[in-house]
Amino acid sequence: MGMMSLAMTRRMNTDKSALVIVAHPDDEVLWAGGTILARPNWDWHVVAMCRASDPDRAPRFRRVLEQLGADGGIADLDDGPEQIPLEHEQLEHALASLVPDRLFDVVLTHGPKGEYTRHRRHEEVCRTVTKSWHAGDIRARELWLFSFEDGSRAYLPRADATAPIQEPIIAENWRTKLRLMTQSYGFGADSWEARTTPHVEAFRSFEDSREALDWVIEQQSELDA
Repeated sequence: MGMMSLAMTRRMNTDKSALVIVAHPDDEVLWAGGTILARPNWDWHVVAMCRASDPDRAPRFRRVLEQLGADGGIADLDDGPEQIPLEHEQLEHALASLVPDRLFDVVLTHGPKGEYTRHRRHEEVCRTVTKSWHAGDIRARELWLFSFEDGSRAYLPRADATAPIQEPIIAENWRTKLRLMTQSYGFGADSWEARTTPHVEAFRSFEDSREALDWVIEQQSELDA
């Protein structure tokens, strides 16, 4: 018998199953890497919505998943600098092609206002995931939304102190997280990404999909007000 992958070993002896849905390869490490590393017995499945055709980022994403012991996939939605709004159907179709048809204990994704000021794709992914969960297209018992803020660009993104779930990252896992950002993804030691890499990850959780969707819509309505 050949050697089993770390992801396969986890699935055979797992505590919970978790689905992480992010806009870009590296978001899974930046905003939830410590949470993933702190739960090595969970069955992790990670999907990114952009950059499948990126000859640099896509293979790095796959190598990072191997290092995290996670399964996953990547789509190729537009991620140009113009950040032209995407139709909901585009996001929904890409998401459907990536998400396994099974029940997860928890799904983690971007917050309604993104993690910093501001990135349209983060906001769109949040809205699409929440709508898909409410519609039953994503099956999960619970939704966790990343909760970070940057004071309207006053400082680097950091965990929102008002979020009910606060996940301090132990030193060893934070060093691994930083290594994944700098060595595996290739961001420089002085890059925005490396300087941002949070020591605490924060989330808002929902068990009621209607409550989650109403909250996301309310929060996003404030963005363009």
